[in-house]
Formats: sequence, structure tokens, C-alpha cells
Amino acid sequence: MTQGFDLVASLARGVEGRSGAWTFIRDFAADWAGAALGNGDGWTEAELDAAEARLGLQLPTALREAYVLFGRRQDLTSNHDVLLGPAELYVDDAEEALVFRHENQGAASWGILLDSLQDDDPAVFIRLDLADKSAERWEEWLERLSLCFVEIALSEFLQADGELCDFLDPDDDSFEPLETNFVRLPFPAYPVGEETRWFLGQDVLVRDDDGAAILARGRTAEAIDRVRDLIPGDWLNDHR
Repeated sequence: MTQGFDLVASLARGVEGRSGAWTFIRDFAADWAGAALGNGDGWTEAELDAAEARLGLQLPTALREAYVLFGRRQDLTSNHDVLLGPAELYVDDAEEALVFRHENQGAASWGILLDSLQDDDPAVFIRLDLADKSAERWEEWLERLSLCFVEIALSEFLQADGELCDFLDPDDDSFEPLETNFVRLPFPAYPVGEETRWFLGQDVLVRDDDGAAILARGRTAEAIDRVRDLIPGDWLNDHR
């Protein structure tokens, strides 16, 4: 466990730029995810070089750094949605973006616009899979790739299978106890036009998906039960 890890303070530094983002992910992995990052948790520089050669383009610095740091760490990258490996990276059919992540049922993809690949830490966009393909557009997700990887680590940790994770379809009475009993984390609202919010409680992380869903993960069974008691409702995995 990381000595004296302060999640709020570390996250505040992590959203400011690449260096802070990688420090946050390292400390979060060791303290909350239960296992410090090791050499085998990332892809090699040679594997990323091979991806560049196959694609005929240069990967942004932040993408390479994230992949080398923890790209193979499934519990922080692919519990729910899927981070593509170097050999799976591809350019979309319209040749607009480099795609690096898929929603778990194919409902959306995340990518970096090709005209921003030269940036060290470019913005990330999302494209929904629609029945009307002509209506699909790359829409802004987060302003920096390093910030996106912080969000990936938090979200994938939150959505692991098991008794420590839960989901609530909220009603209007759910949000006052959320805002009263939990600390709002210093992560910017996203995506554009919506407000996904992160909260911290005693040994628990909570995410409010713009009022559409509340997700929680406790570090212990007692912690997740406290969330269920503080935010009443029909929690999906509450079998008490």
C-alpha cells in the first residue's frame, strides 16, 4: 500500500497534466486496486514501435506512456470497456481518428483525431455506434489523453465484477444524500453537455453518470453497504 496516499490531493495533481496523471495511477493501483504496477503491466516500446510501423503514423507521447505504464493491467483498463492492445489499434473507416478503446458491447469507440496525433497529450473523442451511420460523429470526450487514462483507471476499477461493486437506477431523491455524505472529487465534468461526477466516501468510490446512473465500489463489504444505506434505492447487487 502506498504510504500516506491522499486520493483527493493526488487526483487534483493528476488532472493537471501527464506527470501527475501517471503518478496518480501508480499510487491508485498500489493503494486502492491492491497491487503496485510492475514491469509486466505495460506494453513494450518494441510493441508500440511495431504498431506505428503497421499504421504508418506516430503515436502521441501520452498514449505510449500510458501503454508502457499499465496498458496490460486488465483490472484498470478492461473490466467493462476494452483498451485495445498495440496490435489492435486502427484508424476508423472515415480516416478521421486513431481508435484505442471500445465500449464493451460495441456501442461506442474512443479515439484521437488524426490531425492531433503530433500533440504530446491530445484531446480524446467518442463516437457512438448509431443505426443511422450517416449521423455518427466524433464528439469531444476529454480535453487531454492523460486525463482520459485517469478516467479509464477509475472507471474500470469501479466496474469490476463482484460483491464490492453496485449500480443504482436513481430517482430525484438519490442525489441529495450523495452530495451530502460524499466528497466531490476534483475531476472535470465530462463529456461536453453532460456532467459525470466522481465522489469519495469512507473506503468507497461513487460515480454519478449525469443523473442516469449511480455506480459505486467499496474497498470492503462494509463500505459498499454504507453506500446502499446512505443512498436508498434498489441497488442491483444488494441481496441483504
